[in-house]
Amino acid sequence: MNIPDILVSIRWQDVVDIAIVSFLIYWIIILIKGTKAVQMIFGLALIIVAFIISRKGELLTLHWILNSFLSSIILVIIVIFQNDIRRALTTVGKNPFFTGMGFREESHFFEELIRASVSLASKKIGALIVFERNTGLREYIEGGIDLEAKVSKELIGSIFTPPSPLHDGAVIIRDGKIAAAGCFLPLSMDTEISSDIGTRHRAAMGLTKETDAAVIIISEETGTISLALDGRITRNLDAPALRKILQRLFQRKGNRRFQLKAGKFLERLSH
Repeated sequence: MNIPDILVSIRWQDVVDIAIVSFLIYWIIILIKGTKAVQMIFGLALIIVAFIISRKGELLTLHWILNSFLSSIILVIIVIFQNDIRRALTTVGKNPFFTGMGFREESHFFEELIRASVSLASKKIGALIVFERNTGLREYIEGGIDLEAKVSKELIGSIFTPPSPLHDGAVIIRDGKIAAAGCFLPLSMDTEISSDIGTRHRAAMGLTKETDAAVIIISEETGTISLALDGRITRNLDAPALRKILQRLFQRKGNRRFQLKAGKFLERLSH
């Protein structure tokens, strides 16, 4: 069968099928890009190659071991990639970050967060500010103190300034408001993390590995601002760099003029 015959025999269902599978593969690649899942996939690929070699080379014992392992490959994949699978399944159907907020409110929200972060960093007051995105953080919110308060530099400063009873926990922001304070986050137990990483940074990495949340970390030792996302930390941020990251993560898409006006408005506020 030549190529023209093959093209004639293709149904519209085949085209849709190929498009869906291609999208799923692309989505999985984007999901695992830059994570340890890539290394795990390479490890599984090597095991499959070893399985083929053992069968062709009649290495009976090795073939039996690998065959037993691969027979439960679905369960193995679920166990190994449980965090990535959980994050993928919880990114569907979530409401936007800014529910019912207008342009001026969003601009004020960003500026209050940046001013609060810079102020805390200058005083070397430690803080964790968590942004709920697609993955719900209800279990962590319920473990803290409900606030449902408007974001302001003064409120965030009072929460994290000792001897406030809430200063050791995290603030979680949902739908543009402070949902709760004094929340405790899961610590990352990754042995590859540098020993100079403190408890706040480990907590931020632990949460962002399990969810798609973003976390601002203020170090009380160094007075630096960092941001954690997808289990990785960007350190030593200044106000413009932090503003740029937050705008990229949370501003509405699809309206270029809106984004340009937002950037100019925020620059005026910062002066």
